[in-house]
Amino acid sequence: MPDHLPEYYFRVRENGAAVFRLDTENRQSRIEMDQIAVANVKNGEIKANGDRTLSDQDIETIQNWISERRALLAQRSIDDIRRLVDQLNLTAQWAQSKATDAELVELNDDLLFAMHDLRSVLVRKKADRIQKARGS
Repeated sequence: MPDHLPEYYFRVRENGAAVFRLDTENRQSRIEMDQIAVANVKNGEIKANGDRTLSDQDIETIQNWISERRALLAQRSIDDIRRLVDQLNLTAQWAQSKATDAELVELNDDLLFAMHDLRSVLVRKKADRIQKARGS
């Protein structure tokens, strides 16, 4: 455990985090976690817990966490897409070399519809970028 504790702890939730202030300044020298707020990563909203008033430092720390969390989630999203490209390649190899007729019958439509949907979105987005670049 580090020599000193951070002042805040963020318990990650689906859309953000519950924010706690950490305290060891008590008679038992135990770590106490006092929930001070809830932070929403999607809309940037910070709600104080109960009738609590957040300090400027609380708000700044939470806003910094939201910003860092958004960057992390964006990076993870890109990493997921890169892994998906690998999976698509591995799936093509599997379909060509290892898949049985029964497996292909079972998965064929799901794969084709998902790839058709993805291709349609990508082609449309690319066409939009080309149009925008031409100034139309």
